[in-house]
Amino acid sequence: MASVELTRFRVAPENVRAMLEARPAMVADFQADRVGFLGARLVRLDDDQWLDIVEWRTEEDFRASRAKGPNLPGIGAFFATLGELVSDELGTIAVLDQA
Repeated sequence: MASVELTRFRVAPENVRAMLEARPAMVADFQADRVGFLGARLVRLDDDQWLDIVEWRTEEDFRASRAKGPNLPGIGAFFATLGELVSDELGTIAVLDQA
């Protein structure tokens, strides 16, 4: 069943431009290297907070990706711009069974 990773974090105002510039390379590295990566959306919230919504084919794919960490340059460059981790959750995308 498809999973969704919800990561809320802060980025210092002086790092926002670098974070946004690093984002496309991070997504490209995920597409090239992370099995089960379905896509990602970045949402700007209040108080220098951002929400990263990342969809995975399965929870196992998410966990395998997490174990790799920032193993590629684009991923590392994006992570380097982030400040405080506020929250990190994993959920299952709800689908109504069609019987």
